[in-house]
Amino acid sequence: MEIITSKENKKIKSARQLLTRKGRKQSGNYLIEGFHLLEEALKAKAELVEIFVSTDKIEKVPAGLSFIAVSADVLRSLASSDTPQGIVAIVKKMEADDFEMGKVLILEDVQDPGNVGTMIRTADAAGFDAVFTTNASADIYSPKVMRAMQGSHFHLAVVDGVTFENLVGFVRDAGLELLVSTLSKNSINYKAVKMDRFALVMGNEGNGVSDFAVKNADQLVHIEMPGQAESLNVAVAAGILMFAL
Repeated sequence: MEIITSKENKKIKSARQLLTRKGRKQSGNYLIEGFHLLEEALKAKAELVEIFVSTDKIEKVPAGLSFIAVSADVLRSLASSDTPQGIVAIVKKMEADDFEMGKVLILEDVQDPGNVGTMIRTADAAGFDAVFTTNASADIYSPKVMRAMQGSHFHLAVVDGVTFENLVGFVRDAGLELLVSTLSKNSINYKAVKMDRFALVMGNEGNGVSDFAVKNADQLVHIEMPGQAESLNVAVAAGILMFAL
C-alpha cells in the first residue's frame, strides 16, 4: 500500500486549500473530519471526492471504501481540530433542489461559526425543512461550523450566501409568513404565536436583525425573560423558538 508522507504532495496541497473559504468557493468542495461525519455523508449518499486516512486508523474504514493512506503528520495538516480523529474527506457540495417549505430558519448575518452550526443542528432536531444563511453569515462549510453541525447539513436543505432581500421574496412566493425575532415594543411573546408555515429570522449576535427584516415582518416575536440578563445567546434563543413553534 502506498502511503503519502509528504505534506507537499499535490493532492494534499490541493485538499489543504479547502481549509479556506476561498478554496471551498472556487472548488465547490469542502472537508469533513472524523468517522461520524463520514458515516453521515455515506448515509446521505454525498459525493466523496477523496478520503484520507492515517495509517493507524485504516482498520476503522468501512469495507469496500476507497481511500488514500497518509502519515499522521500529513493527516494533521488537513485537520482543523487539536486532536484529529484520523480521517479527513473531501465532499462535493450538494445542491438543495426540491425540499419542503413549511418551517424554515433564516440566519441573517450570524457570524459566529459555533452559533451557525448549533442552530442548523437544532433546526434539524426540531424538524425544520431548511436553513438559509445570508452572505455575511459564517461559512457553513468551515471546519468550525462543521464540528457544531455534526452532520445535520446532510439531513435538511441548507442554502448559504443569499441576500436577505432575495430571501424575503423567496419565502413570500412559497406562501410563508415572516416571523422575526427582536426585542421591540411591537413584538409579542413567542407563546402567543400561532403559525403553521413560517420563516423564522434570527439576527446578528451584536446588532440583531436588520431594519429591513423588521419592516417586512408579518410578526415580530420575543422571548420574555424574568431574570436580569439583557439578552440570550442567539443560538439558545433560536432553540427555544424552534422547538416551541
